[in-house]
Amino acid sequence: MYATTQNDITRQVVRVAQLLLAYGAESELIEEITQRLGHALGLESVEISISSNSLVLTSLSVGRCITTTRRIREHGINMAVVCELQRICLLTEKGIYGLTEVRKRVARIQPKTYPAKFLVPMIGLSCASFCHLFGGDIIACLITFVASAAGMFVRLSIAKRHYNLLLNFSVTAFVTTLIAQTGYQFDLTETPKLPMAASVLMLVPGFPMINSISDMVKGHLNVGISRWGHATLLTVASVIGITIAMQIGGLFL
Repeated sequence: MYATTQNDITRQVVRVAQLLLAYGAESELIEEITQRLGHALGLESVEISISSNSLVLTSLSVGRCITTTRRIREHGINMAVVCELQRICLLTEKGIYGLTEVRKRVARIQPKTYPAKFLVPMIGLSCASFCHLFGGDIIACLITFVASAAGMFVRLSIAKRHYNLLLNFSVTAFVTTLIAQTGYQFDLTETPKLPMAASVLMLVPGFPMINSISDMVKGHLNVGISRWGHATLLTVASVIGITIAMQIGGLFL
């Protein structure tokens, strides 16, 4: 294999690994996909070291090693991107895609998100459903729907402006709780506690928590601990927002 070809293949393989890590794939999957893709494109060996915000990849071909480092900037969890990268790997292994096609497909990948006009009411409906499952009455479910939908709108609005994610979670939790506690303030429902609990469930960082545990169980302790710490900070930020809103509402007096 010519040095130029090995360079091109290494760039594509590390780009795939970079996207997988940036969009929330677990470390074991990143290692597997990069190694399989590298072998499918003609490399003899692919070794990768993953950390929380960077990765180092070394490719071996005909006794020649190339090592490259990439910095990772998180883009949020998006399984559509991860699934598309897995599909590219599978089609490359089958011989359908070559290096040129892989380069084109990877370059065309764009994260897909749901429109806010659909996402906001669906989040409200899901949280209201949890309130109903917890035993809330109709008024409690309606309060939960309004609070969580308003909170999701605030969350998306802040995210558009690229503010810090911790600030986003804290402000969202504050607004959501402030609306959810109206059942207490005006005695609108017989189950006033449930809207306050159910409406903030959208802020639970479940996926990062699951990934962190998976990484630690499979031996990727540094990445797992980093993800666990990040998820914990998001939880703490949410608690701060909830606490401030409850203090303003007089629930701690």
